[in-house]
Amino acid sequence: MAHPLFLLRHGQTEWSAQGKHTGRTDLPLTETGREQARSAGRALAGRLPAEPADVLSSPRQRALVTAELAGLAVSEVTEDLAEWDYGDYEGITTDEIRETVPGWTVWSHPMPNGESAEQVTARADGVLTRIRERLAERPVVLVGHGHFSRVLVARWLDLAATDGVRFALEPAGLTELGDERGVPQLRHLNIPPS
Repeated sequence: MAHPLFLLRHGQTEWSAQGKHTGRTDLPLTETGREQARSAGRALAGRLPAEPADVLSSPRQRALVTAELAGLAVSEVTEDLAEWDYGDYEGITTDEIRETVPGWTVWSHPMPNGESAEQVTARADGVLTRIRERLAERPVVLVGHGHFSRVLVARWLDLAATDGVRFALEPAGLTELGDERGVPQLRHLNIPPS
């Protein structure tokens, strides 16, 4: 792989600050989220090579505004980078869900009327297959969401999508993925601003 792959999670929203599952709902960034996005841009600027990056983003405003505030020019907007569809659990917290489904987590239980782990895996694999060719020519930045970005990390490392539970991504967290002699590698997680 000639160039790095970066994942940028969107900055804080009102729901993410409250721990509410936010998939389809299109919420704006809070002022804190806007500053987080600017900080992520400073961190990314110090790591991107001189050639322009290929930037793909989720269509949700929280991702697009994060990209803009981070100083990125989005070259493609794709639903493929949208957050996990939480179905009936949209807008509620894990604690609220556990009142009726003890022990529930995104990683271990189904999402009624939402996406299954198998569907999320297929979507993540499709994204990674598409961008691998691009990485031969230029760096790639994927701007998206917390759970789905964690799935991308897991799938990059040839792990099950549900192993995304092992990777914590902060709001506007920046991750760098690469390889060592063809073996997929997690280079950095939650890179701090330079």
